Amino acid sequence: MRRRSVIVLSNLNKMVKEFVYRVSKMKGFPDSLAREAGGKIFTFGSYRLGVHVAGADIDTLCVVPKHVEREHFFTVMYDMLKERPEVTEITAVQDAFVPVINMHFSGIPIDFLCAPLTIARIPDDLELADNNLLKGVDDKCIRSLNGSRVTDEILRLVPNIDTFRIALRTIKLWAKRRGVYSNVMGFLGGVAWAMLVARICQLYPNACAGALVNRFFRIMYQWKWPQPVLLKPIEDGPLQVRVWNPKLYPSDKSHRMPIITPAYPSMCATHNVTDSTRTIMIKEFKRAADKVDAIMAGSGKWVDLFESSNFFQAYKHYLQVTAMSQTSEDQLKWSGLVKSKLRQLVLKLELVEMLVLAHPYTKSIDRVHYCFDEQEVKDASRGIFVSERTFIVSEGNMDTNHLDQIKEKISLSEEQEKNIKKVFTTTFYIGLYVEPKAAGSAGPRKLDLVWPTQDFLKLAKSWDKFDESTMSIVVKNVKA
Repeated sequence: MRRRSVIVLSNLNKMVKEFVYRVSKMKGFPDSLAREAGGKIFTFGSYRLGVHVAGADIDTLCVVPKHVEREHFFTVMYDMLKERPEVTEITAVQDAFVPVINMHFSGIPIDFLCAPLTIARIPDDLELADNNLLKGVDDKCIRSLNGSRVTDEILRLVPNIDTFRIALRTIKLWAKRRGVYSNVMGFLGGVAWAMLVARICQLYPNACAGALVNRFFRIMYQWKWPQPVLLKPIEDGPLQVRVWNPKLYPSDKSHRMPIITPAYPSMCATHNVTDSTRTIMIKEFKRAADKVDAIMAGSGKWVDLFESSNFFQAYKHYLQVTAMSQTSEDQLKWSGLVKSKLRQLVLKLELVEMLVLAHPYTKSIDRVHYCFDEQEVKDASRGIFVSERTFIVSEGNMDTNHLDQIKEKISLSEEQEKNIKKVFTTTFYIGLYVEPKAAGSAGPRKLDLVWPTQDFLKLAKSWDKFDESTMSIVVKNVKA
């Protein structure tokens, strides 16, 4: 896997140089200057930290000279990638907080960012540590560069990289199993977990990985949130840019579990955390601390720590959100948009009377449905489907044809096979914990989920690429 990743990244680096060359020629550069303009890729996140696992995204940044614009990345570079037979499931999210191209390159998922700098050429030996490189670039570019700069700074600030990596692998596995690994859903993403582990490594520089994991859970459970987690003091730099400061900015003061990036300009990596997700994570820290205490005392086993979450048994009521469209390409974009807005639904649900907790499930379920008629399409949009003509799919195999598998189960007439309609759905779940009924209270109680649901649907459908004729979104209340 590692060797395949190295080959893919090498190919991507060559493509970035060719991309810069093409844009340079478009802008009238002579051939020699166009070749010298350079271009370089940097990896960051789990791959750069040395804790990457098979199947996980490789976070990749391409750095380009000043005459190459972000617009070129989403047109020229996008088209170059789309032409490559080994590139599949490519989507561009140009208007994201951090603009990105998502794709599979030779089967490896890549999140691809771009940062145009204010220098005329990008040499192969360029490093990104110098704060002066940030001068004159826009906020989106700073955020794109921040991923790589933060990862490098974390590695510089931990006292022992090997024990840090073992401890981080352990915490990441635990967080995924317990359903608390997802920045977009309001939990913590990879960089936030890495910074928490790095902070424990700093506090106990000589501890082995097992002792670090033990102390990690106890300290995180007892942490006085919203006291921030910092790997070093927040520094000033050469830019007139916003640096995280809760005394100055009301929105920074509202962060519930602030974990602050160590590279200038310091930002909060956990602004997505809600009251519900913070409560869930603190409860999980407590459970894990007790499990590890038992392991250290000899009465427990490590396997107990990694037991999967019982999300679908934990609540009596759930909201089921189903996003549907008619092509795999549309579905990747539409389901990605819905996923990015789901946290807004959680925030609205937290305001509902009697609703104590709204718990988003971090995984979605992707399906393809082979429908005989419009009623079946409508049913699929509401989470009702014919099991022998419905298949769970995942990124990388969205376009698989399942007709042969259907024919093995049922006989299809020629007309049915000709008229069969494929639709794609992605289903998300939110667990709802309702305030227990007070002793002696009589009569039924009613949760008002109408306004948060309607607001959320309106928000999702306001997406400029939403097409009512080919896309739908349905929110349903379902019982366990």
